[in-house]
Amino acid sequence: MTKHNPMKSVHDLLTFGFDSPSRKFVSWFIISLICLNVLAVILGSVDSIARDYHTLLHSFEIFSVAVFSLEYILRVWSCTVEPKYSHSFSGRIRFAVSPLALMDLLSILPFYLPFLIHIDLRFLRSLRLLRLFRLGHLKRFNETSRMILNVLRERKEALIISFAIILLLIIVTSSLMYFVENPAQPDVFKNIPDAMWWSVMTMTTVGYGDIYPITSLGKFLASIISILGLATFALPTAILSAGLLEEFRKKKETHEHACPVCGQNMPKY
Repeated sequence: MTKHNPMKSVHDLLTFGFDSPSRKFVSWFIISLICLNVLAVILGSVDSIARDYHTLLHSFEIFSVAVFSLEYILRVWSCTVEPKYSHSFSGRIRFAVSPLALMDLLSILPFYLPFLIHIDLRFLRSLRLLRLFRLGHLKRFNETSRMILNVLRERKEALIISFAIILLLIIVTSSLMYFVENPAQPDVFKNIPDAMWWSVMTMTTVGYGDIYPITSLGKFLASIISILGLATFALPTAILSAGLLEEFRKKKETHEHACPVCGQNMPKY
């Protein structure tokens, strides 16, 4: 007769999944509570809602923190069923400092920290949304993440060079605009850092309505900078796109040359 292990039962129950009614209920309950907490933080930033529904929002916050605190404690307690966290003490420490566990901790600390320091950190609860990536069924997402990381590793030199070019262009254009526009608008282009802000906004085509050139030469430079910005900021995008296409091609070739029985790569002839 198999001995019942409550620690394993708790760990399995808290592992996100939809393969059983109990795990499905717990998963949807936690996901819903996460989303409602983020919504509560957003609505709580509206003065009228925060004033009229203060008691409701505060009660919901206490309930949520209690649930998340219990969940965190149970996760730390039951993590030893996993081989890499099997040691009763050091295993729990390793789990507690893992990225996902730290996000869980950050999501409940904002409630307790104000008792020690007077600062509002409730917005950190939105970090719990990142835990949705824990869903084991998101295999395609995990594969895509690995592909993106491979692209970043393989194209890092080209990306560094492109960002260096962008930084150099921002410095040069903002310096030119400062020397051109400062005599005409000393309160707007007060210094080169202010001009750098304008340069970034212009080159990314976002625009910044309160800062714009008024001299003929300044307008001409702004036109050139806008065109250069479109071309320059397209460099990292092109590099990443080319890298992703290459990764997709490699993945396709791997599947085409894989053995249909064992899945291992077959030699090319």
